[in-house]
Amino acid sequence: MRELFTIFGNPVNHSKSPLMHNLAFRGLNYSGCYGRYRLEDGSKLRDKFFELNLTGANITVPHKEMAFEICDELDEFAKRVGAVNTIVRRGDKLYGYNSDALGFLKAIEEFKDIKRVLFLGAGGTAKATSIILKDAGYEVTILNRSAKRLEQYPNFKTYTFDNFKIDKEYDLIVNMTSAGLKDDSLPSPIDILESLISSAKASIDVIYGKETPFLKFAKEHNIPTKDGSDMLLYQGIIAFEKFTNNQFTFKQIERYMKKAFYI
Repeated sequence: MRELFTIFGNPVNHSKSPLMHNLAFRGLNYSGCYGRYRLEDGSKLRDKFFELNLTGANITVPHKEMAFEICDELDEFAKRVGAVNTIVRRGDKLYGYNSDALGFLKAIEEFKDIKRVLFLGAGGTAKATSIILKDAGYEVTILNRSAKRLEQYPNFKTYTFDNFKIDKEYDLIVNMTSAGLKDDSLPSPIDILESLISSAKASIDVIYGKETPFLKFAKEHNIPTKDGSDMLLYQGIIAFEKFTNNQFTFKQIERYMKKAFYI
C-alpha cells in the first residue's frame, strides 16, 4: 500500500517539495506519494493529518509553531526551537522534527572562513537556524525591523533598524525575511545594507528560485551569493530520511531530489 505525504502551508502552491520527494520515491523504488495542502487554519493541522491518512508531512509558514504544539513526541532540537517542519506518524502518535536548521548549516559549508553571521529578520526559520549555528561555533547577531520578535533571542546580540550600530564586520549576511519574494523590496534600509556589504565574505537569501533584490545588491558589490535552494534540498533530504525510517543514505536521496532544481 502506498504511503501518503504532503506539505502543509499557506501559501503552498509554489513549493518544490512535492517534486523533490516524488522524484526520490520513484528513483529509490519506494511506495510513496507526496502532495501539497493549503491549510488556512493551523488549529486543524492534527485532525487534517489523520483525516488524510498521512504517514508524514512537512510544514511551512505559517504553521511551524502550531506543528510543534500538536505533536505527541519531539526530538531535542525541536524542543529547543519551538518549531517543527517535519512530522512522522508512528501508530497513533505524531513525532516532530526540525530539519530547516540542519539544512541551512550544511548549505553554508562551502563558504570558508565564516565566523560572524548577521541575520536580517527574526522569524521562525531564523530562530531555529541561529541556535544550530551557535551550537556549531558561529557568532550570530539578529537585526529586525521591530523589537517584539527579538524577545525570542535572549542569548543573542540583537538590534532593530533604529538602534543598529556596526561594532564589527560580519562575514555572512543572511536575508531571513520574505522581502523580495513578490516585490522589489530589500530586507533592511539600503543605508544599513551599504554599511554592511563591503566587509562581507558571502550572502545568502533563504528565498529560492529567483535572484532577489538582496542577492542582486550583493552581486553588484562583488559579494558571493547563494539562494535558498540548497537549504531547501538539504532539509528535504533530512525529512525524507525520517519519512523512510533511514532506509536510504543522504547521497542516495540527494541523487534524485536535486533533479527537481533542473526540471
